[in-house]
Amino acid sequence: MIKKKYLGIVAIVLAATVVLTACGSSKQSTSNTNGKKKSVLFATVGTTAPFSYEKDGQLTGYDIEVAKAVFKDSDKYKVSFKKTEWSSIFTGLDSGKYQMGGNNISFTKERSAKYLYSYPIGSTPSVLVVPKGSDIKRYEDIKGHSTQVVQGTTSVAQLEAFNKEHSDKPVDLKFTNENITQILTNLNEKKTDFKIFDAPTVNAIIKNQGLDNLKTIALTSTERPFIYFIFSQDQKALQTFVNKRLKELTADGTLSKLAKEYLGGDYVPTEKELMVPKAK
Repeated sequence: MIKKKYLGIVAIVLAATVVLTACGSSKQSTSNTNGKKKSVLFATVGTTAPFSYEKDGQLTGYDIEVAKAVFKDSDKYKVSFKKTEWSSIFTGLDSGKYQMGGNNISFTKERSAKYLYSYPIGSTPSVLVVPKGSDIKRYEDIKGHSTQVVQGTTSVAQLEAFNKEHSDKPVDLKFTNENITQILTNLNEKKTDFKIFDAPTVNAIIKNQGLDNLKTIALTSTERPFIYFIFSQDQKALQTFVNKRLKELTADGTLSKLAKEYLGGDYVPTEKELMVPKAK
């Protein structure tokens, strides 16, 4: 009798164990299948074509479309985009409001001390823009010609150095607060002689504004200026995920396709150039 009673208790315990195991297994399965994806809020300016801008009420542009491709079909992350001021991208990353940012962002030593960088997503080589029929055929020909510049930009420093070497025929620097679209419009109307700026932006403005009187001349450089996504310091797992996807998108030609569509050329890194930048 005692033996039967003991066997009955064992049977009840075993049955309970099976039920609990089944429940636990069911709960784990549900969590894996229906678990919430981690939200990634991506900050961008949204007014700087071709990198980020609005079309038909929706954010698009090279940085945006690359980010969409990175997170497409991800079972771990879900990305959404937030339009904000340029400086707010960085303060938002600092405060944890945003996890990721992108908007033609270049590498600087100062930024690298505060933020994580992705692999490069594209390059922004400079070009010389001149009216068709101009006697400027190469960089050295800008001597004695005029250009509009904005105070504090790299173009000013570059041209001031050029003028020191060509003091006999310096470039006439016309300082302005106008944006690059208006500066290129003025150049199209031959109010100035040339402009040096990054190729993707120039290509987009010429196309979108119909500045048919302008042409570009490639400038040679020993280094290719790249642009990147950035992350807050606590997003190392997200950085790893994004870099893995960027490598895949480079290999399968997606980045090249998007660059041609949005940047006007195949301005993408090679697989050998896929590395996180470091301060020199």
